[in-house]
Parts: sequence; C-alpha cells; structure tokens
Amino acid sequence: MYNKAETSRIRSEFWIAFGQYMKPIPNSEGRRINWTNYKTGVRDIYFRMKAENDFASIGIELSHSDEELQELFFDQFGQFRKMLESILGEEWDWKLQQANEFGKPVSRIEKILPDVNVMDSEDWPEIISFLKPRIIAFDEFWENVKPGFES
Repeated sequence: MYNKAETSRIRSEFWIAFGQYMKPIPNSEGRRINWTNYKTGVRDIYFRMKAENDFASIGIELSHSDEELQELFFDQFGQFRKMLESILGEEWDWKLQQANEFGKPVSRIEKILPDVNVMDSEDWPEIISFLKPRIIAFDEFWENVKPGFES
C-alpha cells in the first residue's frame, strides 16, 4: 500500500506524463491546449478525466446548482447525442443527477475503462490510450456545439 504523499506523487506523475504526451497535439482549431485541464468556457460544464486505483474514466459533467437548469443542459446534450456518439465512435453512459463524491447532484455523460490502476505504471499506456482519442473527439464535438450552450 502507498501512503498519502506517495499516492499523490504517483497520480501527479501520471497527469504530468499524460500532459507531456498530449502537448504536441493541437485542438480542433489548430491551437495549443492544456488537455489535462480542458476548459469548456461554459460555466458548470466540465470535461473530466479520472485515473483511479480500479478504473479510468472520461466524461462531461454538468454541475449547475439549479437542478432544473442542470436537467435542461443534460437534455440539450441529448439533442446532440447522435453527433457525439458518431464522433466518439461508441455509446456512452448517460446519468442524470446522481450524487458526486461531495453529495451534490451532478449529471454525467461518461465512459469508464475498468480494471486499470493509475498506481501501476504498467497500466499507464492503456489509460493514456483510452483517454487520448476521447478527449480529442470531445474537443471536436465541443467546437461544433459550444455556441448552443453559451447563451
């Protein structure tokens, strides 16, 4: 087992490695981007990537405190579901208003890679290979639909 400091260091090393791996890849507009801390530019809409002890995941998280507005955003994404899944090349899990780790309701559209461990550097290539094409596809999708969420 790892102590808290060692766990934090290993996780940090993973995200640094991922960031370095992604650094030369431009976004859909050809600009440099910080892939590990992707900014959607729209309040309460986040692209989240996680690498944990037993899974990795990537997804869109809607965290608006007004649950009706959150549901409206979720429904709005639903209107673009075919486009999203076409760009991603796969179906994702759609979860409306489930409690996050802090007990607040959030809605997620996500894909999970089970049975990988960020603490095991031998799993890093598999985790990176899972996250990379999906965050790039997210960026392409977001470039097309972002104007509909900015008002």
